[in-house]
Amino acid sequence: MAKNIAVIGDGESIKGFSAVGLDIYPCDDTAEAGALLRRVADSDRYAVIYLTETVYHASDKVRARYEDRLTPAIIPIPGVTGNQGTGVKRLSAFVEKAVGSDIIFNN
Repeated sequence: MAKNIAVIGDGESIKGFSAVGLDIYPCDDTAEAGALLRRVADSDRYAVIYLTETVYHASDKVRARYEDRLTPAIIPIPGVTGNQGTGVKRLSAFVEKAVGSDIIFNN
């Protein structure tokens, strides 16, 4: 069975993703972000789940359940409020963990 891509975030930030065939899950109440992420991730329908940075940070505890799993990959994306730098920070941490030093951003 082929796996799809989901996007979770505030409605304004994610509505355009449905035009390119991604499944969208509007979440305008960050208090419900963790429960929605758990429901989507546990459905076993998605290989990748994009979260707007606001939802990404609001669902820290639930998101931790999936960090060591191959799927779904949970990736932060900027929302309409702007880029908070979460993606760059994660990439920097991954590089540092892999090679022992941040050779890309040199922070």
